[in-house]
Amino acid sequence: MQRWKQRPEGSNWGEFGPDDQRGRMNWVTREKVLQGVAEVKEGITFCLSLPLDYPGGSVLNPRRSPPRLAPTLRDGKSAGAQNFCWAFSNENPDHTDVISDDVVLLTLQYSTQWDSFAHYASCFDADGDGQREIVFYNGFRGGADIRPAAGEKKNAEPWAKYEGAKADALGIQNLAEHGAQGRGVMINLHAHFGRARKAVDYDALMRVLEADKVEVERGDMVCLYTGFADVILELKKNPDPKLLHNTCSGLDGRDDNLLQWITDSGLACLLADNYAVELIPTSLTKPAPHAMMPLHEHCLFKNGIHLGEMWYFRELAGWLRAHKRNRFLLTAPPLRLPGAVGSPATPIATV
Repeated sequence: MQRWKQRPEGSNWGEFGPDDQRGRMNWVTREKVLQGVAEVKEGITFCLSLPLDYPGGSVLNPRRSPPRLAPTLRDGKSAGAQNFCWAFSNENPDHTDVISDDVVLLTLQYSTQWDSFAHYASCFDADGDGQREIVFYNGFRGGADIRPAAGEKKNAEPWAKYEGAKADALGIQNLAEHGAQGRGVMINLHAHFGRARKAVDYDALMRVLEADKVEVERGDMVCLYTGFADVILELKKNPDPKLLHNTCSGLDGRDDNLLQWITDSGLACLLADNYAVELIPTSLTKPAPHAMMPLHEHCLFKNGIHLGEMWYFRELAGWLRAHKRNRFLLTAPPLRLPGAVGSPATPIATV
């Protein structure tokens, strides 16, 4: 069933079928996985995730909090002597087993993360009747396919005040079930711009690709190393918003030529070590109405391109540059959590 009468300009809605929920990950085929495997020469692996309790605190985003670990309860009681372990001898003195078991309250997009297509929508007239409605990739609807939370509960923990929100379509499990493994391609912006705050437009990006002999082909999983995650680690869970909002590069989502390159390159997903892949504009440059985050709109809403944010690339990027390489096998499944709009990840690169 086609869910729209008109699709956004510059979008690919319907090109993978009317019910598609995987977007350009459809181009990460068996052949692309084999291309990734063919890049493995040394058998060396790199972890591409920050510790999931970074950046620390909630100053970067007050809606996102660090994880909270706690022991589980057994028979309504907390665990043993250190409130962590449980000795079976508490129940039977003849048993020597001691176990640890815990639970976590986890904000799914706090640290190294994937964005699903349910993470970002737009107010767009998909019905062609002159009225804008909340619409997601491929015409899925806010309030129906992606359900809002129920009313606020009184006297509840902040995380439990609202219940019922769920992505019945476009949830992150679609990416998990696809596998999220293929050929990664590194673009090392840090090597060219250091930690200068720079919105990288099409012309600047093309100079980087040419200088480093980087080629992006259809179905590649493109990674951007800016150094931002390195700064986060250096701050040791005490993030300085003024510093972080004025350091390191990101893509210039307002550059139409750059957005067109993203379309034409055929990249399957766009992954960065910074906070939002793009540098979020602080001033209006286009007539209203328009997107505050134009790259998010172009990728998640229009073209079914997953974004990854706050990945960790320092060691991998350094190794690749030292060995005059930019391609590798990337394995990066999100949690298979039905209905979630995002997910933490622990990606692995193999070279």
